[in-house]
Amino acid sequence: MAVRLNKKVLCFIDEYGTAGTAPFHLGAVFVLASEAGRLDKGFSDLLEANANEIHAVNLTDAYLQGLLGRLRAGSHLDRVVMVNQKFPVQEGDPPVLYAQAVVETVKIGLKRFRPVLGRDSVSNVDVITDVNQHNNYPSFAGELERARRDDGRFRGVNRVVRLDSAASRLLQLADVVAYARKWIVAEEFNARGLGERFGIELL
Repeated sequence: MAVRLNKKVLCFIDEYGTAGTAPFHLGAVFVLASEAGRLDKGFSDLLEANANEIHAVNLTDAYLQGLLGRLRAGSHLDRVVMVNQKFPVQEGDPPVLYAQAVVETVKIGLKRFRPVLGRDSVSNVDVITDVNQHNNYPSFAGELERARRDDGRFRGVNRVVRLDSAASRLLQLADVVAYARKWIVAEEFNARGLGERFGIELL
């Protein structure tokens, strides 16, 4: 009997804020590896031809909301899960806190991604996170290895890769997703509105 292939899932993660302080949010974009190119092109096509790296904090809310709205309207998000998770102020080693936040966000996001695959478990996952002030430490890598060995759905993760966000439009999209909770704080949208208009789930 032929073994059904388990399709690879990519998870792109970027942050808004600093682990252990407020505000600290992670934005994550989950997509099948086979469909990542379509999403990348769909996002890139909405930007100006000469656009460099997208940093949400350097752009207006109106521009970012228009960008996400057009991306959703173009059906580029029909098989994509985007989540924004907020984390509390807490004491501890920031690289470890960041790693724990990545683990938590990935586990919940993979649970939300199950309908895309049509199955109850998700494995064969690669996590791509931006290079930042938290994830260049042995304690960050150690916490992720512990989670890959012992922590539920995170055991389905093959590897966690650090990548300069300038090299990935989908990391830049994750940055926008991380930033989007600001619109809730400013009361421009409620959580339901953020989901309905942009496809972002708040955790």
